Order: sequence, then C-alpha cells, then structure tokens
Amino acid sequence: MAEAQTEHEQREKVRELIKDVETAVLVTHGDEDKLRGRPMVAAGLDPDGKTLWFFSGAGTEKTEEIAKNDRVLLSYSDPSKQNYVAVSGTARVVRDVAKQKELWKESMKTWFPKGAEDPRIALIAVEMTGAEYWDSPSSTLLHAYGYVKAVVTGTPPKGGENERVSFKQA
Repeated sequence: MAEAQTEHEQREKVRELIKDVETAVLVTHGDEDKLRGRPMVAAGLDPDGKTLWFFSGAGTEKTEEIAKNDRVLLSYSDPSKQNYVAVSGTARVVRDVAKQKELWKESMKTWFPKGAEDPRIALIAVEMTGAEYWDSPSSTLLHAYGYVKAVVTGTPPKGGENERVSFKQA
C-alpha cells in the first residue's frame, strides 16, 4: 500500500515523472469543440514548477485553437518504466525571443532552421492546474508474476500508484 503523500510531494512526483519524457501529446479543442492531439517536444519547466514550455510555429492551427479555448491536456508516456501522466492546464501563446533563446536546444533546428530568433517561432506555455499519474512496477519479473496471479486467482494485480494532483494554490 502506498504511503499517503502531501500535495507538495505529489506535485514533485508529477514533475519527476515527466522531466525526462521528451515528447508529450498536446490535446486542444478544435473546430466544433472536437479534441485534437499532436506530439510536442518538451522544451522546459519554469522554476515555478507549474509552467511547461513547448516550441510551436506561430499562426498554426494549435495556436489558433489555444486562442479560442485555453484549456488543454498533455499526455506523457514512458512505457519502459510503466509511468503515465495526464496534465491538465491552461495554455497561452507567447512571443518572447529571450525565452526562446533560454529554452533553445540545437535539435529544434529541425523545425526552425533559422535558430532561436526565427520569427516564425511562438512558444506555448502551459500552466498546470491538475494532473493524474500512474506509476507501476516496471520489471518483467513483476509483470510475469502479475500475469500468473491473475490467471490463477482470477483477480488482477495491484496496478501500482495512481494519484490525482492539484496544482491550484489553496
């Protein structure tokens, strides 16, 4: 049984689970409020521990969708560790060359060959309002044990840790 965690510890757990995941799926509200998801390379987390950053082209469908409805979902997945995180938040499109330079990684030249000062760049800042995570044991032996237990007893094994986390300040 998992120990009860404080809200601060739960927030730290979310940050720890997503910090090394390079790609998140950003879900926005498209036309007729249809949900649209697309992969986004994670650019960074502000020192405030609540704001996630992504590079985008300016004037894209996703930036237009965010302008109409700022509620978004980010989905992070690390199947090798059996870690999964869904982050809800509010997004805004930011044009800030200094922030672009701060977050810039050479690999971003794939999409923005003119570099961090490319005028086509917009940043997407997502302020986390909540999250839910699933942190399961990842060893092959534990999965094999869980499979055998489920077959023999007819009940699935415990799925690991699952928590809902608020990033809103009380």
